[in-house]
Amino acid sequence: MAPFELVVPSSVEEAVAALRAADPAETAVLAGGTDLLLDVDEHRIDPRRVVSLRRLPWRTLDWTGGVLTVGSTLPLRSLEMDPEVARRYPALVQAVGAVGSVALRHRATLGGNLVRSAPASDLVPVLLAYDAVVDLVGPRGDRSVPVDRFIQASRKVDLERGELVRSIRLPEPRPSAYLWQRVRPANDISQVAVALAFAPHERSWRVAVAGVAPRPTLLADVAEHLGRGRPDEAAVARAARLASERSKFQTDRRASEEYRRRLVATLLRRAIGSVLRAGGVPP
Repeated sequence: MAPFELVVPSSVEEAVAALRAADPAETAVLAGGTDLLLDVDEHRIDPRRVVSLRRLPWRTLDWTGGVLTVGSTLPLRSLEMDPEVARRYPALVQAVGAVGSVALRHRATLGGNLVRSAPASDLVPVLLAYDAVVDLVGPRGDRSVPVDRFIQASRKVDLERGELVRSIRLPEPRPSAYLWQRVRPANDISQVAVALAFAPHERSWRVAVAGVAPRPTLLADVAEHLGRGRPDEAAVARAARLASERSKFQTDRRASEEYRRRLVATLLRRAIGSVLRAGGVPP
């Protein structure tokens, strides 16, 4: 590991100023550090300066106005163990539980996972299914961006120089499910993952997948086949078939394109069944 300068700001303003003044190519931001420290240790990146967020007041969970707002540096384990989060946002807790080990989830954060935006992320597809919004703070003030627009590619997100992710907002509780398939049950990367949620006020479904394309992706055309309420078996079959016929699938060392196509259809069927059995979706 190459030596670097560690900067630990005591306020949001100080953190933004530190990032604004630094060369982005030589600077890294430390939230939980579960990915960053590996990247530095294995020389995938060699920052000269690391800006730590540990003193910022973002280890929070807020329910104001019926909206769940998760502070970007809140450890994933805090989300996983919150009974109200599990009741209102089941897919989120299911996805958190799929991230690494318990020890890792005591360190890892939702904000850090979102910024890394790995193609096989467990958390990004769930945030897409919930229609989540990212709250940012930077030199030009605050702004908010939908997750689908914030994520651009692996390790590439809509962050301007000096900006930080302050929080992630989930607009409303939704009947939901998250399912994944991987070679080993723990400490491995998903071959395919499917997130599914039903928005009661809009009476619409949202389907997102990860592990099949360069970034987690919403399948809006697939969701349309599920209708505006409880889908029948024919609608489920059409949605599963369409999901498996999409062109953006890849073959790599973890799985072939054909296997991933079969997995997407199977996991989507199972996710729909799980949501319907849990209740909350009108006819």
